[in-house]
Amino acid sequence: MKNPVRIIGICLAFLCLTLGIVGIFVPILPTTPFLLLAAWLLARSSKRLHAWLLNHKILGSYIKDFQEHKALPIHVKVVSVSTLWLTLVCSMVWFSNGKAWLILFLALIGIAVTWHILSYKTKK
Repeated sequence: MKNPVRIIGICLAFLCLTLGIVGIFVPILPTTPFLLLAAWLLARSSKRLHAWLLNHKILGSYIKDFQEHKALPIHVKVVSVSTLWLTLVCSMVWFSNGKAWLILFLALIGIAVTWHILSYKTKK
């Protein structure tokens, strides 16, 4: 019988991989974070699938590039921060029902994530 934690890790990795691939085409979903998470999950659950992902001719470059340089291209930063704030502001307007604590909470999340994204070097 296979290790259930390993199977869950692989399933979550492929969910993240799917979201990352969709993120290539849909600007609301970020590609790189999902691919990095998929690689991390596969590194802990399947060395063979992890190697496959890192050596994939299209997706592998996203992961290797970030792992080697710890930098994001400027367009990734702009799209990520813009999408983040667009989503947060829409949530604040449509779903907060005027609750100040929820608006403040979402704003603090936005500030923290923005700071995190911008803290990475910009790839030239």
